[in-house]
Amino acid sequence: MKGVKEHRCGYVAIIGRPNVGKSTLLNSLLGQKLSITSHKPQTTRAAITGIVTRPHAQLILIDTPGFQTHFINTLNRRMSRALTQSLAEADAILLVVEALKLRPEDRRLVELLPPGKPVLAAINKMDRVADRKQLLPFIRQLAEQREFAEIVPISATKAKGLDELMNATEKYLPRRDFLYDADEITEASERFLAAELIREKIFRQLGDELPYGSTVVIEDFSERQGLRRIHASIIVGKESHKGMVVGVGGKRLKEIASQARRDMEKLFGGKVFLEIWVKAKPGWIDDERFLKQISHA
Repeated sequence: MKGVKEHRCGYVAIIGRPNVGKSTLLNSLLGQKLSITSHKPQTTRAAITGIVTRPHAQLILIDTPGFQTHFINTLNRRMSRALTQSLAEADAILLVVEALKLRPEDRRLVELLPPGKPVLAAINKMDRVADRKQLLPFIRQLAEQREFAEIVPISATKAKGLDELMNATEKYLPRRDFLYDADEITEASERFLAAELIREKIFRQLGDELPYGSTVVIEDFSERQGLRRIHASIIVGKESHKGMVVGVGGKRLKEIASQARRDMEKLFGGKVFLEIWVKAKPGWIDDERFLKQISHA
């Protein structure tokens, strides 16, 4: 009908080197926490989708693992494959870079971008830029890397420039009907999200090494009359690491469980009973069968 704007809908891969703010951007666009965050790099291990429905466009955003060049184990290789697959499936690509900091990892990631797809650049962390006069030279430097469909300055933490970013991105999506209802925010299961929230607390509670040698398995997940009962295991690579997760008198494990439960109740919109154990499984990080099993849990 003349005068009626057509709907656009498509997948948008959010990519970037570790710690540029991809997960924070996804959460800000959704208006709630979905993707886990921490100050440590490589927090995101698997692609997770967030759905933003606007009046005339639906953007299915894919938060991808941070780009890396060193594959020291099977888990790293799986993360790399998740990134490559997201790029292949996306209708458009959103490259997130840190304001005034174009690093070799950014340039290598640009080289991986598939030809023939629109790529937009989001210059994040603009709230940390004291002198805005530095922005124009940085944009020119960025534009030299490749031809971007759009370049948009933003601040994910302050939610600045996000409407402009979405307006720019939706123009490059295919014309088609929405794939999801307007109130849906993710394709991910609650079981997957529960494991991710526990894993986030491990990253925040423990040091720089142990979180990378741990993962979370949801042993049982049930819901009855609005109460979700979740039994989970934190998997570590060594017996000696179990005590580090549990803490003196079980204090650290209780804190991990308490924080994760509060976030689950907020995300799921209901009461949660959460019980967590800690188990040692040497070599899990290189066990392809185990990694495949937990990725489909």
